[in-house]
Amino acid sequence: MQRGQELPTVLVVEDDPLLQGFVEDALDEGGFNFAMVGSAEEAVTLLKGTKITFCALITDINLPGGMDGWEIARTARKIDAGFPVIYMTGAAGAEWPSKGVPNSILLKKPFAPAQLVTAVSQLLNAGTPPTA
Repeated sequence: MQRGQELPTVLVVEDDPLLQGFVEDALDEGGFNFAMVGSAEEAVTLLKGTKITFCALITDINLPGGMDGWEIARTARKIDAGFPVIYMTGAAGAEWPSKGVPNSILLKKPFAPAQLVTAVSQLLNAGTPPTA
């Protein structure tokens, strides 16, 4: 499918191939470009790189290796304090209030494709929220 304008690119971090396909389909239907990686280390390398400017991060929390989704989000926020972050999790949701970055969204698995697209759109449309 060819689109006339440059679409926002979302960085997605998910190690499960089935969920990768689900997220890819949802974002494609929602009109977003995306870069899919399977590890936290790959995600941080892309975030710190200059080849692609990402508009948002969607990350699983529990990932293989030494880094988790909480750490990826903190890295993204060091680069851009208002960077939109969406966490996906089946089991780590209770830790979100203490480990999640402010003004992020948590989606508990399983979720509907529309919930994911709505979450990305909400954060992109909100911009950087005012501080109290």
